[in-house]
Amino acid sequence: MAGAGGEKSNRRNQVLVGDLPSDFLRLNTSTDHQIAVDHHTAAMMQAQAAGVQVFAPSVSRLSITIAQANLTKNYGLTKMDPYCRIRVGHAVFETHTAHSGGRNPVWNKVIHASVPTGVDAIYIEIFDERAFSLDDRVAWAHVTIPERVFKGETVEDWFPLSGKQGEEKEGSVNLVLSFTKVQSIPVQQHMMYTVPRHQPLAYPAPVVIQQGAPLPGYYGYPAAGTVPLPMAQPAPYPPCPPQPQGPLFTNEDVKVVKDMFPNVDEEVVRSVLEANRGNKDATINNLLAMDS
Repeated sequence: MAGAGGEKSNRRNQVLVGDLPSDFLRLNTSTDHQIAVDHHTAAMMQAQAAGVQVFAPSVSRLSITIAQANLTKNYGLTKMDPYCRIRVGHAVFETHTAHSGGRNPVWNKVIHASVPTGVDAIYIEIFDERAFSLDDRVAWAHVTIPERVFKGETVEDWFPLSGKQGEEKEGSVNLVLSFTKVQSIPVQQHMMYTVPRHQPLAYPAPVVIQQGAPLPGYYGYPAAGTVPLPMAQPAPYPPCPPQPQGPLFTNEDVKVVKDMFPNVDEEVVRSVLEANRGNKDATINNLLAMDS
């Protein structure tokens, strides 16, 4: 009898007591993880479309030009219709679909993203748009932003892609990165205004006017015993000196863009920069369109 009681006690000691783990009797598959990621991405894009601010507090802006991609393989019986999705912090952006782009899609899409504090990398995914099934994820890359970009340089480079072929074996994507520091705007403090209390009106003492005498201080007549004073003229405002207008771009800007497009004449680069008022991002996009 004592042996049976001891065996029963040992079995009770082996029972798990307390809260069950979150993954109890659950299979953690890559499909479930991808569904969760896609759900989060869709929620973020829906919030952006509704005008909800989803960026973290930031004082910097990253300009990304997703120019094109060279993929290793075309998945499907016909040419793929690739589009690119890019994530910067919690913000998600998408390019248009390059219909029949196949292995060499071209987008030339420019996005401007706020860079939260501590973010030094972006995540890129390339999908094949499908008409009668879920879009197929073809390639992806975790791109670390080069240190030169944070120092103010414009960097154009090809970054390797991973996918079904293996790590960094799915081709490469062409990006143009530039970084701009934005001055933080101080929060305006609430100002308190004090309204003076109403004071009782003080009426002047009545003035006795003799018959035939001019009214004192009215109709242009001075009061009796006073000397009329000339009216003071307001001092004219000094004219504002013309503000010197600096150059819209520097020779260094011309050199940076010229290095990216060695086949384009320098005078053409200067003309496009001048037309875009020194905006390098717009100049790069125009030159890319000219080459294509």
